[in-house]
Amino acid sequence: MDFLNRVFEPFIWRTRFVVLFAVVFSLGTSLMMFYMATVDAIYMIGHALHYYSPELDSAARLTLRSETVTHMVEIIDGYLLAAVMLIFALGLYELFISEIDVAKSEDDSQRISSNVLMITSLDDLKTRLAKVIMMILVVRFFEQAIKLEFHDALDLLMFAGGVALLGLALYLAHMAEGKKH
Repeated sequence: MDFLNRVFEPFIWRTRFVVLFAVVFSLGTSLMMFYMATVDAIYMIGHALHYYSPELDSAARLTLRSETVTHMVEIIDGYLLAAVMLIFALGLYELFISEIDVAKSEDDSQRISSNVLMITSLDDLKTRLAKVIMMILVVRFFEQAIKLEFHDALDLLMFAGGVALLGLALYLAHMAEGKKH
């Protein structure tokens, strides 16, 4: 038993640092997604500047508008995914390695994070990730809805059912959050 207390338990405790791999690579993935979404945003802005061009006829302008809205939705999706990876990296670090002292600063002038980034348990991390993932799904639904063509009443009814189910999911998520506080 003395061997376990002296050698094995410290070894087991130190193995938690393997989580640093997940933290570093999740943070790297987050930064890459922020970079990619920002490049997409810059490209979209450059692309949208042609919207004013007098050379565009109304059909070309409508196509450009539709493409721009689709790009905007994809950019939002990219930023949300980057936020998921950032929250995941910070949450894993705080749960397994150490609290982030700068985030816990009592001086409001030095406080750089919000409550969204403060993770206190694995359930808390899962809840916060689930919220952001739900927003990604909402954005994906919106992205698909933009491209949707209605051929008959059943298509419109199915779309309305999707909107209703999405609203229900958001309502239930909101209600579940209200019960926790």
